[in-house]
Amino acid sequence: MTVRQLGFFICAGLLLALPAQAPAGDTLVLNTGVRAPYTQPDRSGFLDRLVAEVFRRIGVKAEVHVYEASERAMQNANSGIDDGIAMRIKGLEAQYPNLIRVPEKVIDNDFVAYSRKHDFPTRDWNALAPYHVAHIIGWKVFENRLGERKDVTRVRDAEQLFELLRQDRSDVVLYERWQGLWWARETGLEARVLEPPLASQEMFIYLNRKHAGLVEPAASALSSMKKDGTYKRIFNDTLTPLAGKR
Repeated sequence: MTVRQLGFFICAGLLLALPAQAPAGDTLVLNTGVRAPYTQPDRSGFLDRLVAEVFRRIGVKAEVHVYEASERAMQNANSGIDDGIAMRIKGLEAQYPNLIRVPEKVIDNDFVAYSRKHDFPTRDWNALAPYHVAHIIGWKVFENRLGERKDVTRVRDAEQLFELLRQDRSDVVLYERWQGLWWARETGLEARVLEPPLASQEMFIYLNRKHAGLVEPAASALSSMKKDGTYKRIFNDTLTPLAGKR
């Protein structure tokens, strides 16, 4: 083997060893099925701002695209049509092997009860037993715990869910904390969040494996945002006002 050939193979090996990066000038697309207040049409939602800043810190432009169907979003991320997912629970890679989880969590999603006329502690699921309850079809966190109950109403979307509460056709509705507070504010519904959360799940960013080289840098960037106050500032700008306090 000549010196020139040896040099070629060494260079090729080094290139293969380099971590995958987003092509220069391209925008990473992370999808989600979650809407306000996590995403907004003008990209001012919590996830919009968080994702943009995480990847800006590692030299990559990124934005969140919203899908009506969450299953389609996950399939597109897994196949590489999109570059990843903005916010999903741990363990998604077991079903979608081309997705790699960014190990620094985005947020804890609290699944809570809302009521207009009742105020009681929700320390466990048994606390809901005396009340008529409603939730959205397909939310496994609720279906898995209430599936055997006959006095549970299941609806298509959040609009229907909170309309049941407005019309006193349900004592309690179940939803995610911040999305529920947003709906209550937007519709002028006086509904209280019952505490503590019935369930809470850590949520994470996922990247398609073609961007494996961005996983650890993204985790470090998100961690640094939490340490330098940027994360808290985004949280306070986009979510905290919904709870009526700063």
